[in-house]
Amino acid sequence: MRADAARNRVRVLEAAEVVLARDGLDASMREIAALAGVGVGTIYRQFPTKEALYQAIVAARQERLAEMAEELAGAYDAGAALFGFFDRIVADSTVKKMLVDALASAGIDAKAGAPDIRGAIGTLLVRAQESGAVRADVGMAELVALLSAACLAAQHHNWSDDLRVRTLAVMFDGLRRATPATGA
Repeated sequence: MRADAARNRVRVLEAAEVVLARDGLDASMREIAALAGVGVGTIYRQFPTKEALYQAIVAARQERLAEMAEELAGAYDAGAALFGFFDRIVADSTVKKMLVDALASAGIDAKAGAPDIRGAIGTLLVRAQESGAVRADVGMAELVALLSAACLAAQHHNWSDDLRVRTLAVMFDGLRRATPATGA
C-alpha cells in the first residue's frame, strides 16, 4: 500500500469510529469521508461495503488492545496494568458490540482477521497475581466471566463513566488478594 493510501486508511478508520459512536449503524459514509478529509470514493476503494469498513474497525480496535496489553505486560505496577486494561475493555464495549452486531446481521464473522487478546490478558493476570495485586485463586475463567458480565451490563444499561468507575472499583476489590479477617 502506498504511504498516502495507508495514511488515508488510518484517517478513515479513526473517523469511522467517531461517526459510528455518535450516529450508530446509520452512520453516513459521506460524514465519515468529510471527517477523514477524503472523498467517499477513497473509502470505497479500500472498503467496498460498510460491512468491510466495520470489520476493519473491529480488527484495528483488537490490534490496539493487543498492543496495549503487550505494553502493559511490562508495567511496574502489574495490578494497575490489569485493572486499567479491564476498564478500557469495558469502556469500549458498547461501540464494539454495535460493530459486531452490524457484522453479524450481514453474516460476517467479526473475529475474522482480528487478533485474540486472551493470551495477553492471561499474561496481565499472572503478573498481577505474582505481584500480589490479585488473588491467586482467580483464573482466566473467572476473569473472563467478570469482564463479560461488566461489558454486557455496560452495554445493556448504558453506563456513565462515573458508574463504570464505581462498579469496576467494587469488582477490582473482589479480585484483590484477600486479607486475613480482623476479629470483627
